[in-house]
Amino acid sequence: MNANPRPDPDLPVPPLPTLRVCSGISATNSPTPTPTAGAQRRIAIAVDLSEESAYAVAWAVDNYLRPGDAVILLHVRPTSVLYGADWGSLHLSPSSSPQTHHQHHRQDASIPPEALTRLEDDFDNFTNSKALALAKPLIEAEVPYKIHIVKDHDLKERLCLEVERLGLSAMIMGSRGFGGGGAGAKRGGGGRLGSVSDYCVHHCVCPVVVVRDSSKDAGGEVRGEKERLGDELELHPVPEVEPEQEEQELEEEDGLDEQRG
Repeated sequence: MNANPRPDPDLPVPPLPTLRVCSGISATNSPTPTPTAGAQRRIAIAVDLSEESAYAVAWAVDNYLRPGDAVILLHVRPTSVLYGADWGSLHLSPSSSPQTHHQHHRQDASIPPEALTRLEDDFDNFTNSKALALAKPLIEAEVPYKIHIVKDHDLKERLCLEVERLGLSAMIMGSRGFGGGGAGAKRGGGGRLGSVSDYCVHHCVCPVVVVRDSSKDAGGEVRGEKERLGDELELHPVPEVEPEQEEQELEEEDGLDEQRG
């Protein structure tokens, strides 16, 4: 007797069990597109969390952006919050003094790891909240935007790298706050750019627009309307003397000289 009889080919084939495949993405749960997807132009606004950056965002909304544009708020954060950034003084950490941000990163070793981690977290939280505040003009104008924050020790090179990597159409940045430390380095005499903005103008793959808040002087003080237009000197003309009057005065002087003689 054959233990494994061959099946009769005339018999119907039993139906196969139905397998239900569950997908993590359904038709009703498709990925949400990013706010900047489908934009005609994607414009970067380089921000360093200063008032000049806030002015650059507002200027872009009023003078540069057009319907169909999207904005990338691009911020390069120093790799260490204690490293003296090339963007000038960044008094951002709520748990440190203003001088802390100008100390060299070699002093990190003297800080306990827990305190340094807490400082980094505070800095990140403050950066995120400040970036949201900078985006207020974009929100009010209903301009789609995205905040892009990266960490690097070389801010100017990383700015140009991110602009190229993201394929952005142009970059707008403020002239102040992008220099080498003090107010005088941010924008010197003769309208010179700071080191970061100057580097981006010459090395970025896209057009770079550098804007300046003309209502402030080199020291960051708000200037009056007269100072803004230039100090006008009031010149008082010398009153003209009639010839007859001049001749009479000369005769009187001659008479006085004769009496003295």
